[in-house]
Amino acid sequence: MSSELPPLDPARAALREHVLRYAVRTGDFTLKSGAKSSWFLDTKQTACRPDGVLLMAEVALSLIPSDIDAIGGLTMGADPVAFGIAAVAATRGLHLRSFSVRKEAKDHGVTGRIAGALQPGDRVVITEDTVTRGTSPLEAVEAVRAFGAEPVLITVIVDRGGTCAAMAAAAGVAFVPMLTALDLGFNYGT
Repeated sequence: MSSELPPLDPARAALREHVLRYAVRTGDFTLKSGAKSSWFLDTKQTACRPDGVLLMAEVALSLIPSDIDAIGGLTMGADPVAFGIAAVAATRGLHLRSFSVRKEAKDHGVTGRIAGALQPGDRVVITEDTVTRGTSPLEAVEAVRAFGAEPVLITVIVDRGGTCAAMAAAAGVAFVPMLTALDLGFNYGT
């Protein structure tokens, strides 16, 4: 970890401090990808704390276009992020509906992969807590498109890997993380 952190706007700096305090762990870890790392992010420690929700929502709402109808992503990583941002948005008079993308289609009750308040034709923000490779948000993009809604932006609390932007661009979706590994003093993918 670098001792010199890059300058950030006040909202992002406050979010960074929360993530560094509660979500970053150092040691020997195996990531979802199978890669080894000397640091790990459990950003649910930010997304599931009330002060963290407020900080995360402050940054996210500054990034989200005004014509967005809904926010969500692949369950479980996206759920507290999307639900927290939507709740804070409502206190500001913004009506963002939230949803989850199931990992597998449900075959009973309300079937399919989408759960929640997403509607066909919605303009959507896809979110996630942490992204290393970018596969989860891109899977959510595909499911949302199959449902008939339009993903226009992917935002995550932390871009850990530095590869999601290119994948999102190839899928025709903008990618703007709230924070990056570099913002936290780490190199991408290490």
